Amino acid sequence: MPIQPTYPGLYVEEVSSGVHPISGVSTSDTAFIDYFPQGPVEEAVRVSSFDGFLREFGPLLDVGSPAGYAVMQYFVNGGQVAWIVRVLGANAAASSVPLNGGSAPSATLTVSARSEGAWGDALQVAVADGSTPGTFTLVVRRIGQVRGRVQVVASEVHSNLTMGVGDPHNVIDVVDAGSELIAVAEAPGGLLQPPSRTAPNGIDVTSPSVINDLSSATAALGFLPLAGGDNGSVVQGGDLIRGLEPLKHIEPAVVNLLCIPAAAELDGANIESTPQLTAVAGAATAFCERFRCFYLLDMPGGVDTPTKALKWLDANTLRHRNVAVAYPRLRITDPDPLRNGKLRTIANSGTLAGLTARMDTESGVWYAPAGTTTQLRSIVAPVGRRLNDDDSAVLNPFGINAIRTLALYGTVAWGTRTLEGADAQASEWKYIPIRRTALFIEETLVQGLRWVVFKPNDEPLWSQILLNLGAFMLSMFLRGAFQGLSRQQAYLVKCDEETTTQNDRDRGIVNILVGFAPLKPAEFVYIQLQQLTKLAE
Repeated sequence: MPIQPTYPGLYVEEVSSGVHPISGVSTSDTAFIDYFPQGPVEEAVRVSSFDGFLREFGPLLDVGSPAGYAVMQYFVNGGQVAWIVRVLGANAAASSVPLNGGSAPSATLTVSARSEGAWGDALQVAVADGSTPGTFTLVVRRIGQVRGRVQVVASEVHSNLTMGVGDPHNVIDVVDAGSELIAVAEAPGGLLQPPSRTAPNGIDVTSPSVINDLSSATAALGFLPLAGGDNGSVVQGGDLIRGLEPLKHIEPAVVNLLCIPAAAELDGANIESTPQLTAVAGAATAFCERFRCFYLLDMPGGVDTPTKALKWLDANTLRHRNVAVAYPRLRITDPDPLRNGKLRTIANSGTLAGLTARMDTESGVWYAPAGTTTQLRSIVAPVGRRLNDDDSAVLNPFGINAIRTLALYGTVAWGTRTLEGADAQASEWKYIPIRRTALFIEETLVQGLRWVVFKPNDEPLWSQILLNLGAFMLSMFLRGAFQGLSRQQAYLVKCDEETTTQNDRDRGIVNILVGFAPLKPAEFVYIQLQQLTKLAE
């Protein structure tokens, strides 16, 4: 506010520069929706490594989880951030066990696995006396196999708990806040009675040696197994669609790429008409349109020739500027040591998402994730016969991107079209890098211009918008994101009385016009060769 002078002398006032730097959002954070053996249900969880994914969502080696292998391939091929949404089918249940207490023993606490699924049946819980009267200690351990050996793979000790409501050591509050394995609830009619110790006298179930001892029958007496966990029925299209909802609530984070490989298996062997896959793809496309995301669609496993790929695409209404599909599926060496290096066929979306993330880091979102520099890592070979130029000539005009194996270069992505990229459509969003560049700019401006809302809609505001938005577009131009040798050729930013009329101002609207000249990939390279006759000197 203006300074009110009260004495003769000098006054200093700091004046705002109007600078609100706009930083580009992420370009390749990828979401995966599928069934997983464990982990939070219908909650978006951020992981930044494959080891982190395994810790949260359980072992990879589960044939019911196509996205498990997709996540592995994503990180192997250069992905850095993944958002995982675990969904379950109908009738899924969490493992549980009641704990008895009181002078006339009855159920006082119910201990349940932290999330639904059969994984919770590997949990065991024990109760020991606390260090002070009226308190107790809860010990949890999880049994699992490591290199074929059964052992304790995780454990927790929650000490000096009480049943007192409002007590800082209340068992429900402490366990809910601190446990990664279990949740607890008061049993019906529990009357706030603490549970009785479960171990015989002389057995200290809080001791690490006892917790980790599975060979001793005496130690086992103190631990009660949880039971009744159920993974539910096979995941259906509606379950996968429901998994999109948590991704709508991760702001200020964003999702840039979306993979749902399990959708490709919903319709079984049917490859002519795939109604469940089409329904999931439709919901995913609507999500991507609303949240400025790009969907990497997987074809059904039965699509194993270019002709079948065209027939499948023709039979299903899936074309959209925010969607791309590639053919064929991929073969990898199964990481399960018990399968002795056998090959496994997987969907290609996770691998291509990792490749896209790698290209974004190395070159920028405006570069096509295709070409001889896009080697796909940990791939034995694409499924089916090796594709050649003739196959690309069949697939490319219809917007299907080929995955090819080239001499010297290995297996590479050999197409960069969206599903609105068929030649007959003549769309301005024909190419993946152009569409993804537009999505990147849109999301960045949505995030970076929120400060504008409710500001006085007049020339000072327009000047600030031009200053900040112009600086962002200039930074992209200097990084080589646009065509043109000058700013005027490369991009346009306009916000003034021409874009925002008095009628717009009366309705509380400010209009900002942003244009850019996209870099289009060199999809076809023509070489003209001419024979010259030697000229006389």
